[in-house]
Amino acid sequence: MREFLRPPGVLSEKDFKSRCISCGQCVGVCNYACIAMTPDSLFGLDTPKVFHRESPCFLCMKCSEICPTDALRDVPMEQSGMGVAVMDIKKCVDYQEENMIMCWTCYERCPMKGAAITLESGYIPTITDKCVGCGVCEYVCPIHAISTTPTRKLPPAAKTGAIPSKTTDSTNVAPSAISGTVPEEGAK
Repeated sequence: MREFLRPPGVLSEKDFKSRCISCGQCVGVCNYACIAMTPDSLFGLDTPKVFHRESPCFLCMKCSEICPTDALRDVPMEQSGMGVAVMDIKKCVDYQEENMIMCWTCYERCPMKGAAITLESGYIPTITDKCVGCGVCEYVCPIHAISTTPTRKLPPAAKTGAIPSKTTDSTNVAPSAISGTVPEEGAK
């Protein structure tokens, strides 16, 4: 099954599925045609999904405004809660000292530019705790150094977004964002 995100303003997966009536209004109003109605299972109802690796959400927020059942809450884009993006700094060219390339594609295309992705030291893209997981950065990254995890697949402690850090592992998201625990200073 293809990986997908739910549209912005989504409730918990259980609450979303109990409220969504598969009306498709969110699909019709989306300016970017990034929402598709597809079955949740072989015999399940069609529900809205964003296949972010094919067409990410640019956070126009029209889908959450029009949802008649509040399965998608009408919230500001900063609270859309679709997922969490994580950057593999071993792949990102901006983290390679020997590389003379400055990419910044993720930073430039982020709908929440300067908030969800910032430029540390003025030139190194860093995913912050303001990330809402829309999938744009993953979609535009030319070397696939970013992946987006849907909110429904995150542990409860990580559902607010990525956590900025200077970790010693290969991501620029603190281990606490994924595991729900806070590492000790200097720990991997």
